[in-house]
Amino acid sequence: MRDRLQTADSVADHDETIDYETVSVPVLVVGAGAAGARVAIALAEAGVEPLVIGKRDHGDAHTTWAAGGINASLGSLDPEDDWTIHAADTLDEGHYINDPEAVALTAKHMPDRIRELADWGMPFDQTEDGKINQRYFGAQSFRRTCFVGDRTGEAMLDALVGKAQEMEIPYRDNVMVTRLLSDGERVAGAMGFDMETGQFVLFRSDHVVLAAGGSSALYHRHSSRADENNGDGPALAMGAGARLMDIEFVQFHPTGMVGARYGEKWDGRLVTEAVRGEGGRLFNAEGERFMERYSPDQMELDARDVVARAIAQEIREGRGTDNGGVYLDISHRDDDYIRDRLPSMTERFGSLGVDITEEPMEVAPTAHYSMGGVDIDFATGDTGVPGLYAVGETVAGVHGANRLGGNSLAETVAIGKLVGEHVAEQVDDPTPTVSDGQRALAQREFRSLAELGASDGDVTASELLAELGNILWEHAGILRAESSLREGLSKLDALRDRTDDLRVEGDRTSREFEFAVDLSFSLPIAEATLRAALERAESRGAHYRTDYPETDDTWRRNILLSDETTGLELRTRGVADPSPAVQDAVDTGYELDYHHLE
Repeated sequence: MRDRLQTADSVADHDETIDYETVSVPVLVVGAGAAGARVAIALAEAGVEPLVIGKRDHGDAHTTWAAGGINASLGSLDPEDDWTIHAADTLDEGHYINDPEAVALTAKHMPDRIRELADWGMPFDQTEDGKINQRYFGAQSFRRTCFVGDRTGEAMLDALVGKAQEMEIPYRDNVMVTRLLSDGERVAGAMGFDMETGQFVLFRSDHVVLAAGGSSALYHRHSSRADENNGDGPALAMGAGARLMDIEFVQFHPTGMVGARYGEKWDGRLVTEAVRGEGGRLFNAEGERFMERYSPDQMELDARDVVARAIAQEIREGRGTDNGGVYLDISHRDDDYIRDRLPSMTERFGSLGVDITEEPMEVAPTAHYSMGGVDIDFATGDTGVPGLYAVGETVAGVHGANRLGGNSLAETVAIGKLVGEHVAEQVDDPTPTVSDGQRALAQREFRSLAELGASDGDVTASELLAELGNILWEHAGILRAESSLREGLSKLDALRDRTDDLRVEGDRTSREFEFAVDLSFSLPIAEATLRAALERAESRGAHYRTDYPETDDTWRRNILLSDETTGLELRTRGVADPSPAVQDAVDTGYELDYHHLE
């Protein structure tokens, strides 16, 4: 397993050849969520037919779990809002280490992307006069979050998939990419396997777009599905020579379900920010509305990092519930209003015996989103590695040190369109051929996977992934310190040693084989997270160091990581200033007045 985790090139050549399927396409899009779908639509609109591949069934991407809304400065309810204020809010929430160009591109393009989604059939909630309705989300100056009840991501992906199907964009589901096809100079495709048949597949393409998600599910307690957001996108890119950036910034959403009450299946599952956006209130076990102590002006709708740390503090100081949480209560709102605005939450908690129109939910922070990822040029998606592009949660830049709620879905479509348009301009060979060298690389990778599948040691990948989740939660969680981070790295080294004794039960269609491949992604991203968190000797946004509790202006820099022959290499880069128009909005200091909701 150690060789598999490091490089397929270390596997010895054999006389025996391994059968595999070959697919040649002009552009390969890895990831079938909103970002991948919007890239593919832009490509098709430009006359290029991509192939989109996903790990799950068509339409079953992690986008569907994004519930509360998507941001755009439409001004439906607050006409004074505009894209520069949206950008200013994003920079402020990101503690000013965001990529200003990425922020401006997202904020500026989002009104058109929302209208486009509406044209494609996304059934946004409407105001009484027929405009797209908007709600408050945390740390936003105005009501800017467009929504479809509390199932916005699902409705958005339905609209994007419907548009893609209308355009007859090719799609292949249940395929897992294990490595990018690269000669060390450029990317020329990807290698993987069909998860339903176990068949190896070589995808030959001169242009590969990674839209494979982030890495928050590495944590023990998280809001993702167990088989999503496990670091494969950033790890694939880093393995091909791309840089990662800001990987230390992991967002802990304030309100995840508390498994001790609702059951292990629900532990960490997201309770959408829409509950607080519609007026939900937080109380500790003593009945105190404790956000009055931490944020008397913005209360429950302060930034996610502020609310998450406040909840963690209440629990740590003994004012949490017996189940290790606090209470989130929206029962003071009208019953029909709650059912209309929060149908999924009403249904979910109702199935667990909790009527949220009458009683509170128990919640606690949960790992939710990766602000860090691949370092790209946002106008093009270029990673710096020829032939390789990236988009969505796989990349870093828009969100800085902490993501503004409602901006994740926004980034996927705003930047996805731009990346698709740029890649389309680069295509000159619709059916690239496979060289002898590329066949040799494929053989090495598939032999490595075959050997992985035959592993017969004493420990399973699912056991090791569970231990990895505990290491990150304990040592790189909401509160961090040098001693704990170093201890986490030591535990990670010991865990990596145990991969030599891996046991894979079942064939290549089994979940254990999938998890074994996941380990090869998760371990380097976990190490990158711990090392970057150790390097950043300050507190900023979602990264809170108890030994460096203040924000340090000299650390207004991005940490870049690359995988070199000697191991992970870290360096820093300064952050550019925003445009004059955005800086004016920052200087004006717009701010949410929470009491509009009272």
